[in-house]
Amino acid sequence: MEIFDELSQLHEATTQAFCDFAVTSIEANGVFRVALSGGSTPKRVYELIAERNLDWTNIHWFWGDERNVPLSHTDSNARMVHEALLDRVNIPRCNIHAVPVDTEAPAEAAKQYEQILRQHFGDANFPTWDLALQGLGDDAHTASLFPETRALQERERWFVENWVEKLDSYRYTLTAPAINSARQVWFMVAGKGKQNALKTVQSGLHSPELYPAQLVKASRWLVTRDAAGS
Repeated sequence: MEIFDELSQLHEATTQAFCDFAVTSIEANGVFRVALSGGSTPKRVYELIAERNLDWTNIHWFWGDERNVPLSHTDSNARMVHEALLDRVNIPRCNIHAVPVDTEAPAEAAKQYEQILRQHFGDANFPTWDLALQGLGDDAHTASLFPETRALQERERWFVENWVEKLDSYRYTLTAPAINSARQVWFMVAGKGKQNALKTVQSGLHSPELYPAQLVKASRWLVTRDAAGS
């Protein structure tokens, strides 16, 4: 676990690591594919990435989860990433793979996005991301894999609609196997409010039905000191 005294240090370190990884991936394979996280912590990282000089033509952007709201809605993860990063640099539109949200038919929208992923990644058993960025909720959810929801049981689908009772709404999310197929999975965790969730996920009783982030195999934990409780 990498612990940072200040949130700004976490942002800078994650940005630098992202850019370095993108460069080495493009040099080795000609492409860098990333599944993005929503939330306030990654938003600042996206803003900092937009200030860098990357090979934008060879980076493909996907979403690990999305809210069941139109792109124009303030809660939209896609809107946040567009405002923070994608609309600020010269990225080919064909490299941006947003969830085709359908508030009236979320199951159909999820199937459409899974088809988009399967077309992009070909015959792979699961999508071969270079990087999946993850956050951690104070209830130990990650992406939109919430405690005691159906998506936690999915082992074959890549992307599903997930009814979240406590939110009284659907969310869209990558399944745990689809996240774990990434070459690297990085969790960004900030704030004292995440302290209990982080402790439970890392060292508590293994109960992914209650603590969904336990389903995801992290390559790196980038954590602020207040979240780490140290």
